[in-house]
Parts: sequence; C-alpha cells; structure tokens
Amino acid sequence: LTIKINGVSVELSLSESLLVINTLAVKRASLRGGMWSAIGKQVETPLMVTLATLHQVPRNHYKFKSLTKHKREVDFNFIGNNGQNYHCEVKLMGKGNPESADTIYARSPKIFIADKLSDTAKTQLTNNDIYWVELNTPGGFKDLYHILQALHIPSHPFIGDNSDLEEKLKIILPQVLDDLGIN
Repeated sequence: LTIKINGVSVELSLSESLLVINTLAVKRASLRGGMWSAIGKQVETPLMVTLATLHQVPRNHYKFKSLTKHKREVDFNFIGNNGQNYHCEVKLMGKGNPESADTIYARSPKIFIADKLSDTAKTQLTNNDIYWVELNTPGGFKDLYHILQALHIPSHPFIGDNSDLEEKLKIILPQVLDDLGIN
C-alpha cells in the first residue's frame, strides 16, 4: 500500500497495510453505529408512545426517560396497576450497528424493544427474565400486548392487519408528535 499526501508518498509493508485497513474498517463501523444510535435516540420516545397508543395504554401508565437506581438513563417506563415501574430499553440497531442486547447489564430493563434481535440475544434476554419485542418481524409490535398483560399494565390488543395499522398510524402519529412537541 502506498499513501500519497501533498506530493509525499509512504510505502507500507504488508503488515502495516493490514493495520491501516483494519483501523479504517473499525473507524467506519464506529461512525456508522454512532449514526444509527443518534437516529435511534431521536425516535425512541415517539416510537414507544405510538406503541403505547396502539395498545391503548392509559397515559398515567407510562412515562418517558427516567433514571435507574444506579443513575443510568432508561428510554421509557411502563407503570403497572401496582405502581411498579418497568424500565424499557429501546435499541434500533440498524444495519451494521455494533450495539447489542448487552445494554441489559447497564440499565436492568424489564422490557427490551429492538428492530432486530439475534437468536443469541433472544435467549440471553429470556434467560435474564427480560421480556422482548422484535419489531422487524411481521406483526412483531403486537407481542407487546402480551407483555403488558403479564405485567398488569392496562392495555388492549391491536386488532387488524397491515392496512388497519397504516390507517391507525395516520390518525395517531400526528397526535403523538404534537403531544411530544415534535413538528
């Protein structure tokens, strides 16, 4: 590999070339992951409020970001009939994002919402007594209803197919965005 900058060139050995290529690949993955993370942070609350609205969870049974007992920020909370807070972690990983279900160790959520989960992550979450929802599966968002019922959070199942979902979203998304002050 030869690198030329301002008329000066440096020729690298095979091992030096591999080191440079590896460093660039790691940096690219990091930047890509950071981009998905930034996008995810912007849509987490609207997504969770939309899911709560689709399942008709009363407003007094959820709240936005809060802190755990270890002072770590949690994305969303559902509140059971007994007043118990159930921390919810949202990970919209996107293609190539290195983030994973490992955040369960930092934030101790009871519910984990992700666009895509590996079989290993699903097993890990289940083994740690954490409910999970994989949004990237057909009707995956509907799985949240069973979790809400198990945690005694007032809710109703979403009845309908994709066309019903699209019509419902056309109605509730403007309300959710307005309530959150997002134009």
